[in-house]
Amino acid sequence: MRFVIFILVMLVALPTLAQTWVEPARGTPARKALMDALRPHAMWSLGGKVEFVIHDLRVSGPLAFASVSPQRPGGLAIDLSRTPAYQRGELDPEFMDGVAFQALYFKSGNTWVAVHWAMGATDVWYAYEPLCAVWRVVIPEVCQGI
Repeated sequence: MRFVIFILVMLVALPTLAQTWVEPARGTPARKALMDALRPHAMWSLGGKVEFVIHDLRVSGPLAFASVSPQRPGGLAIDLSRTPAYQRGELDPEFMDGVAFQALYFKSGNTWVAVHWAMGATDVWYAYEPLCAVWRVVIPEVCQGI
């Protein structure tokens, strides 16, 4: 009976123990630095100032992952048809899943760099073996079985 209880406890505890990433708390320098690393990409595509609603933010050592939704300051929605990327013909709202961004980061010295990112992705583009080989620690559920 003790063995069965031990196995049940381990099945519950091991996934929690295996989590090696943390979410930087609101207001921390790490959280600000990660958003600041993604902001130029969002501003280039969307124009004007943007702030992010963070859905998922994970850091493990020099690696990080973010899933965010940009909005205009004050919470205003972004009209894709009025963005620089739309004007340049770089995006088509008909084939996008809104303005959500996902990013994979690497910390170089004291600077976070958004190495890979996508806006409006309709699939989980980062579920890709070469990316999982590096960023698995911050996206383990996506890389499971890859």
